[in-house]
Amino acid sequence: MSRSIILLSIFAIILAACGSQATTPPPEESYPSPAEPESIQQPELQVDANDPGYPPPYPIETPITDSGAGYPEPETGITTFRIVPGESEVVYEVGEVFLNQDNAFKLAVGVTRDISGEILVDRENPQNSTIGIMAVDVSQFTSDNQRRDNAIRERFLQSAQYPQVTFSPQSIEGLPENYEPGEEITFQVSGDLTIREVTKPATFDVTMVGNGDTINGEAATMILMSDYGFGPISIAGILNTEDEVKVKLNFVARP
Repeated sequence: MSRSIILLSIFAIILAACGSQATTPPPEESYPSPAEPESIQQPELQVDANDPGYPPPYPIETPITDSGAGYPEPETGITTFRIVPGESEVVYEVGEVFLNQDNAFKLAVGVTRDISGEILVDRENPQNSTIGIMAVDVSQFTSDNQRRDNAIRERFLQSAQYPQVTFSPQSIEGLPENYEPGEEITFQVSGDLTIREVTKPATFDVTMVGNGDTINGEAATMILMSDYGFGPISIAGILNTEDEVKVKLNFVARP
């Protein structure tokens, strides 16, 4: 009897131990939090162009910044030439008939050197060259006759009130595909000519030579004074002018 009780007690202990193992979860393993990745710095590489292993096994990167540091400016091949006022001039030529001198014909010529403008030359692709707006102070026109100059300034061209004439190029035709320094080229420039706040289309025939850092040239066109509302000029008993006027720009331009 006592032996049976002892066996039953041992059996009960074994069952209790098995139940405890089945219900008790194993302790959780503890894992360390992942460390922040350290920035990897590339070793400074000494480049030797004579090394048979050149180029290096990985590219040498240039840091990129908003300012574009580390990258060369693109070479466009375009040079901006500016008209030199002291060495350039705009000339008008108009025929006059003097009624009080047996209808004698004379050519009136006026000159101004107050000019501004730019020529953008693409040396690699000449046909991509462009011309900026040209501006002329026509109130500075002078001829061989001060009375004529005053009459034009005050009564006819009214350049005292409208001193600036502008030409805004819109297209260029006839530029060569290639250009050699010292070679003379001819082409046409069409655009808008504004005189006394009246704008009309005009086309200039241009002859130009570029050599070194200087461009020399001539641009000429014909206009009608009546298109701009100030001619032909007539002074009763004294003279009549032709309606057609030749306008010529002799220019020197440098970068």
